[in-house]
Amino acid sequence: MPKISSKAIDMPESPIRKLVPFAEAAKSKGITVYHLNIGQPDIASPKAALDAIKNIDLKVIEYSHSAGFESYRNKLAEYYRNNNIKVSGEDILITTGGSEALLFGLMTACNSEDEVIIPEPFYANYNGFAMSAGLNVVPVSSSIEEGFALPPISDIEKKITSKTKAIVICNPGNPTGYVYSKEELHKLRDLVLKHDLFLFADEVYREFCYDGATPTSVMQLDGIEQNVLMIDSVSKRYSMCGARIGALVSKNKSVIAAALKFGQARLSPPTIDQIASEAALDAPQSYFDEVQSEYVERRNIMVDGLNSIPGVFCPKPKGAFYCVAQFPVDNAEKFCQWLLEEFEYEGQTVMMAPANGFYSSKNLGLKEARIAYVLKKDSLLKAVEVLKHALEVYPGRIQV
Repeated sequence: MPKISSKAIDMPESPIRKLVPFAEAAKSKGITVYHLNIGQPDIASPKAALDAIKNIDLKVIEYSHSAGFESYRNKLAEYYRNNNIKVSGEDILITTGGSEALLFGLMTACNSEDEVIIPEPFYANYNGFAMSAGLNVVPVSSSIEEGFALPPISDIEKKITSKTKAIVICNPGNPTGYVYSKEELHKLRDLVLKHDLFLFADEVYREFCYDGATPTSVMQLDGIEQNVLMIDSVSKRYSMCGARIGALVSKNKSVIAAALKFGQARLSPPTIDQIASEAALDAPQSYFDEVQSEYVERRNIMVDGLNSIPGVFCPKPKGAFYCVAQFPVDNAEKFCQWLLEEFEYEGQTVMMAPANGFYSSKNLGLKEARIAYVLKKDSLLKAVEVLKHALEVYPGRIQV
């Protein structure tokens, strides 16, 4: 039998989905599983998007342009300009999800064996995208004690070598929910200028900022317009994860032109999904106001509830809909599996994503788990209660 590739063997498993078989086994026993492991919002998608799908009147579902529909790109550029991001439709490449946008961007900006620096913990699939592009991830660790703020610039600069080609950030952050300040981004800008690097920014959670926090886009940083690649998506903004429409945005004409060649190789982004995504841009501000208010309440229930449990520490995020909590356990992955395999409280248990999978460095995040507070408020209250009782009897609990 022929052997599969070493790349396939080395491709990391998703920490978000790796415990799915245990969750399915728990459900087969009649146990209710509260899914805090995956960022699948239960908020309704905008009515305009759903109506656009229902009212499609096409005789043929054709390919779109490889860069995406021109009407959608122009309308998306208008949305960005309304958010003080000054771009045109020509600066945008529509992709099959934000994942493809980052993958195309990495393959365009970097050569095989180049290095990309990423503050950790970071969205676990960045490892997979980098491996697919033949790149090496160089992590710089942030700490839960500091709320996962940007690591000191001096720590980042120490990681720069002759192979370094880019820095990748997520703002607001997945998995931490941290929102980078203007000051932090200005320091990154200066570092990028000094070493002539690309700066990638995953900004798919722009609409989810709380407690007065405001997102600053890397596209708003003066002096590095040619260095910046922004990643975007409809998945979380409009609760349209299944639509698989993203965007690669850059003022660098060479980047967009080269990335388009990768787009041509995969032919085109999905036609029906683009129709829905273009219509979603008509969602009123009230849609986002209601969603934001709902997530603030969910965050407070989840984070305050976690911090009320003895030995648990969870910094309160100001963005996205995730938090990372530290538990008084020997190993968070073992704890997460035990919750599904051996524990139930009143017929209920909880599924979380072990945070070690969001770190590139070994032996970090071993007592942490990422939690997505995307469930209804009563479910979150019950999930906290389950975790409280679980920690009272978990065999691997440690004293703190």
